[in-house]
Amino acid sequence: MSTVWSWILLFIVILLVANVILSGFVVFFERRNPASTWAWLLVLLFIPIFGFFAYMVFGRNSKREKMFREKEKYDQEVYYKYLFQDVHSAEEITEQKAFIENKGKLSHAEYVTDLAHLHLNSGNWITFNNKIEYFNNGKDKFEALVQDIRNAKEYIHLEYYIWRGDRLGSRLLDELTKKAAEGIEVRILYDGIGNSRLPKNFFDQFHAAGGYTAAFLPRFVVRLNYRNHRKLAIIDGKIGYIGGFNVGDEYLGIVNRYGPWRDTHLRFQGDAVDQMQMRFIMDWNFTAKFGLIHLGEKYFPKKEQQIKGVRTQIVSSGPDTQWKNIRNGYFKMINEAESNVFLTTPYFVPDDGIFEALRVAALSGLDVRIIIPGNPDHFFVYWASMSYLGELLEAGVRVYQYEKGFIHAKVLTIDGTVSSVGSANMDIRSFDLNFEVNAFMYDAGITKILEDDFLKDLHSSVEITKEWYRRRKWWFKVREAIARLISPML
Repeated sequence: MSTVWSWILLFIVILLVANVILSGFVVFFERRNPASTWAWLLVLLFIPIFGFFAYMVFGRNSKREKMFREKEKYDQEVYYKYLFQDVHSAEEITEQKAFIENKGKLSHAEYVTDLAHLHLNSGNWITFNNKIEYFNNGKDKFEALVQDIRNAKEYIHLEYYIWRGDRLGSRLLDELTKKAAEGIEVRILYDGIGNSRLPKNFFDQFHAAGGYTAAFLPRFVVRLNYRNHRKLAIIDGKIGYIGGFNVGDEYLGIVNRYGPWRDTHLRFQGDAVDQMQMRFIMDWNFTAKFGLIHLGEKYFPKKEQQIKGVRTQIVSSGPDTQWKNIRNGYFKMINEAESNVFLTTPYFVPDDGIFEALRVAALSGLDVRIIIPGNPDHFFVYWASMSYLGELLEAGVRVYQYEKGFIHAKVLTIDGTVSSVGSANMDIRSFDLNFEVNAFMYDAGITKILEDDFLKDLHSSVEITKEWYRRRKWWFKVREAIARLISPML
């Protein structure tokens, strides 16, 4: 018996020593945000054994992961090179340069070209010829998607963070199975962690019909913290969907826990579809063990007609990109706004830069308004969100809680001119850990549609006033303080 206890004691000592070494590693070698460093040090030092395992699973710096660095290099050398050199014509390249260089000669504000240049430096092409259809509810979005699936002639590529095995998920899969049986190329890419409860036999009939699936980073314990949060659908290289909807009954607003579901999604026709297509191909070829996609004209067909419309950049970010592209786009938009900043996000856990940008914008006299859910799906994140609001309210930011069900839209607009819609929340997880994709649009027309819906959502929301915030219960403040302390790890 004493021998057993000796081994147990030795094991504990080894863990404590490893914990000290790991703590030093966090401080001296991991190039991370100081707030995140202190949060992890507290966990490691005060909860040594649990903290050690928690750090190994959730605390690793994604930018130091070898596989992501290699993916980034390969994407740049193969996929982006192909997209820039083979897909786009010389005329498009000339138009691209002219848009960046002709500051002050455009109908929009000069900051539009600055923002476009920021994203272009990250490898995100500007597209000029796009037509957009807007959806703010799941019923319309999925009915449109089903019709496009039925009309597909060559291939269907879908990428979703969550795919439920419920009525909507099964209906969509049935439609895709029929297309696969017709000989249409159908591929579904889903997140391994987000769908860990999906029945193992869910895709059996789909596979038997000739369909392909791939799970992004499936259930690797040491990679639980990395999620493919992107939502894309590409049909025949001519139609592309991007936004906040996943696949599941709750996104139709028919799950009692959430009630009516308010989200935002876009259907593109035009050149931006090529950017979505390349994003899917990069993610698919990184993930799939077979059925790799080979670049060619099939996946980037010449558009039948030029659509003069919304100027757009499809911007990706994640552990496989050098910069925090979407976060930087948000930051640039807020800093350059001259009149208003309207933000809708289900999770609000900003980093220091975004937080200061919002506060300074409000102190500068801009109309800064934020909508968050009043019926949160993750209460810990909700408490962390609430902890940031006091200083923003004091600076003049107006914050509202959406009460008509659950709001899941990720939308940022400024000055009635520039807007962003996609999968990225205004939180540290989306900035640092998740694989995300957004559309940044330089167009007054689509921005007005988004702003009008924002103002309409205010009628279904309750404003959080400074007086209400001051009168919060003590236990509410305690939960906020705890959540705020570890918010860099969320």
